[in-house]
Amino acid sequence: MGHNHKNTKGHTHSHNIQVTNINRAFVIGIILNSLFVIIEFASGIYYDSMALVSDAGHNMVDVISLILALMAFKMSKIQSTGSLTYGYRKTTILASLVNSVLLFITVGIIIKESIERFINPVHIDGRSVIIVATIGIFINALTAYLFLKDKDKDINIKGAYLHMAADALVSLGVVISGIVILYTDWYILDTIISVVIVLVIFFSTWQLFKDSINLVIDGVPKEVDVDKINKKIKSIEKIIDIHHLHIWGLSTTENALTAHIVIDDNINLKELAHLKEKIKHKLQHLNIDHATLEFETKSEKCHDLHD
Repeated sequence: MGHNHKNTKGHTHSHNIQVTNINRAFVIGIILNSLFVIIEFASGIYYDSMALVSDAGHNMVDVISLILALMAFKMSKIQSTGSLTYGYRKTTILASLVNSVLLFITVGIIIKESIERFINPVHIDGRSVIIVATIGIFINALTAYLFLKDKDKDINIKGAYLHMAADALVSLGVVISGIVILYTDWYILDTIISVVIVLVIFFSTWQLFKDSINLVIDGVPKEVDVDKINKKIKSIEKIIDIHHLHIWGLSTTENALTAHIVIDDNINLKELAHLKEKIKHKLQHLNIDHATLEFETKSEKCHDLHD
């Protein structure tokens, strides 16, 4: 939600919250994690490790998620048209929703495989599990670091960061299970770790899913405080009331607002123009990028109420 604007006194405000170098971060993340998925899945099959296979499945979904998010960001930059007046901004929201659904599907698959392993435990090569999972720690931690700076600017980026950070922790858990298996032959621990992976995936995905659904149905984005907006606008001189207030996300990084503003009867056109500029300036500080305002006088509102 980056914007540069001038206030009524003429000085410039620069809100440096634009997503920067994010394409590069996504591309690097996709390449690194794709390579690791191949290594981890092949190792899991070869050494018969459910923890490695399940984590490889999770990482594969993460790769798909990164690809979808990157495509959505690319599409959101396409210019609007006569039939798509907002362009493709909404694809970033759809990508976030699809990503969370894919992760929930992964959870179901891992649960199914884990139940089978509980019933029929298998021999695991602890040393190999340790080596592969250690590689995973470094790759996932590096990918998470790429998104660290921009994680609070967009839910797709935040989702990528959370998933990569969670993956690094999960890989650490797999390393620990490998060490224990190596010295104790307690093979069922591999399955227990896969269950822990499921829990980590589920809880790190749930909030992302809720935020995505909220944006899809045009709910108020969580970073927008409606009460604060009401108070800020009503605090401006010559504004009496605000109603018919609607706020929604144009994309995962841009928010829009429409509202009816009730003003004094004796305001002139010059004052009205100044008032509109002042309101939009305040809204930009409250995470609103696009504002459409309709003004009505106090007497007009009273007339509407009587009608």
